Amino acid sequence: MDRTRAMEIARRHFLQECGVGLGKIALASLLTDAFTARRAAAAPMPPPADPLAEKQPHFTPKAKAVIHLFMSGAPSQLDLFDYKPKLTEYEGKSIPPEVIGGQRYAFIRSDAAALGPRFKFAKHGRSGAELAEVLPHLAKVVDDLCIIRTVRTDQFNHAPAQIFLNTGAGQPGRPSMGAWVLYGLGAVTRDLPAFVVMSTGAGISGGAANWSSGFLPTHYAGCRFRNQGDPILNVSNPTGVDSRLQRDSLDLVNALNRRRLESEGDPEIASRIASYELAHRLQTSAPELMDLTTETPETLALYGCDPKQPSFARACLLARRMVERGVRFINIYHEGWDAHSDVAGNLKRNCVTTDQASAALLRDLKQRGLLDSTLVIWGGEFGRTPMGETNSALGRSLGRDHHPQAYTMWLAGGGIRPGLTYGQTDELGFHAAENPVHVHDLQATILHCLGLQHERLTFRSSGRDFRLTDVHGKVVQNILA
Repeated sequence: MDRTRAMEIARRHFLQECGVGLGKIALASLLTDAFTARRAAAAPMPPPADPLAEKQPHFTPKAKAVIHLFMSGAPSQLDLFDYKPKLTEYEGKSIPPEVIGGQRYAFIRSDAAALGPRFKFAKHGRSGAELAEVLPHLAKVVDDLCIIRTVRTDQFNHAPAQIFLNTGAGQPGRPSMGAWVLYGLGAVTRDLPAFVVMSTGAGISGGAANWSSGFLPTHYAGCRFRNQGDPILNVSNPTGVDSRLQRDSLDLVNALNRRRLESEGDPEIASRIASYELAHRLQTSAPELMDLTTETPETLALYGCDPKQPSFARACLLARRMVERGVRFINIYHEGWDAHSDVAGNLKRNCVTTDQASAALLRDLKQRGLLDSTLVIWGGEFGRTPMGETNSALGRSLGRDHHPQAYTMWLAGGGIRPGLTYGQTDELGFHAAENPVHVHDLQATILHCLGLQHERLTFRSSGRDFRLTDVHGKVVQNILA
C-alpha cells in the first residue's frame, strides 16, 4: 500500500471509524459547554445580608400593619349584620327553588325551611349601619367600620375555606397572606417576629397552613404565640445557662451557619441564622411585650381584659402593643362560631367574648393615632344559610349550615373608607344582588392598602410565577379612603 493510500485510511479511521469521530468530538464539546453552563447557573447566589430587611412598597401605602381578627367557624351574617325581615315571613317555609338553584349542603336539604333573624336590629351612628342587639360595643364605633355584605368564597368546608382566605388556595402549601406581606415589605422590628399568630379557642380547622410560608423561605412564616407561660417554647434559658454562655454558643453556631451559607447560598440557612438571632432577642422583648401590668386600669377595663387570664380581649390588647413595637402582621383566631345548632345561643356566647374587645381595639388604636396606619379585618371563612338546620339524630335544632355565596366581613383603619356599608344581598340573604366581593378581591384590596400591587407581588416556584390572588382578583376601589 502506498503512502498516500495509508494516510487516507488513517484519516478516515480517525474521523469516522475509530469510535471517536468529529461528530462525537463536537457533541462532547457541546455537552461540556452545557455542563459548564449548568454549573454556573447552579452556583450559589450571594447570601442575603438580611432576609427580612425592610423593602420599599410598590407605591405609598396607607397601612403599615394588619390585625386580622379571624372568627373561625363562620359567624352568621344574617343574625349580626345583614338584616332580612323577609326571612321572618318565610320562616317555616321552603325558599323558592329558583333562588337556591343546584346548591347542595353538607347537613341540610336544599328545601329546608327558612329561619328568620334571631335578634332585633337597629341603625347606629351617622352612617345608619344596621347591627344586631348582641353587638352593643361595636355599635358605638360603627362609623369607623366598612361593612362588606357580599363576600364570596369558592370553598364550602371549614379547613379549605380558612386556608383559601389566608392563602388564596384551598389546599395547604401556598404562602399565607402574612408571609406574602413580609416577602413584599420585609420587617420593621428586629426584637419581635414580624408576623405573629394567636389563638383564643380550642383549635383551628386549617391548622398551621393558615400562617405557613408555603414555598417562600421559612423566615416569612407566622410565629405562633402561646396563651400561657413563655409565648414561645424554650425562649427562657435552661438552668445553668447564663446570658454569656448562650451568646458564645450562638456566635459559634452562627459562624458555622454563615460559612455554610457562603458555600451553598441556601436561603433556608439565612432563615436559620435570623431565627437564632431573633430567639436571642426575644428573651428580653417577649417578657416586656407580654407584661400587661404596665397598662392603665382604664385601658384594661376598656378591653374587659384580665392580664393574667388568656382571652380574646388579652389577645387584642397584645395586638395593639405589637403594632406599637413594629410587628407587621397579626392573626388572632377565635374559634367556636360553627352554629349547626342553636345559632342564637352560639352568637350570644361569642359576642360576649369578642364584641367589647373588637370595639376597644379600634378605639384604642384611634386614640393613639394608630388606626389610620393599621388595617383591622374581622370575619370568618364563609357565612351561614338562610335556611335552618334541624337534625334530631344529631341533636341539632335552630342552627344554620355553611353558606359560601354571600357573607359579611368588616374592615377598618389604614386605607379603608369608614362609615360605609358596601354591597347588598337579595331579600333572603342568599346571593349578592350588587357589588359582589370575591375573596381574591379582598386579598388584592388588603395588599393595596399596604402599598403592594397584587399582580406584581409574585414568586417563581415549580416553573411558574405565583401570587396570593392566583390569576384573579381586583382591588375594590369603592371601599378605599
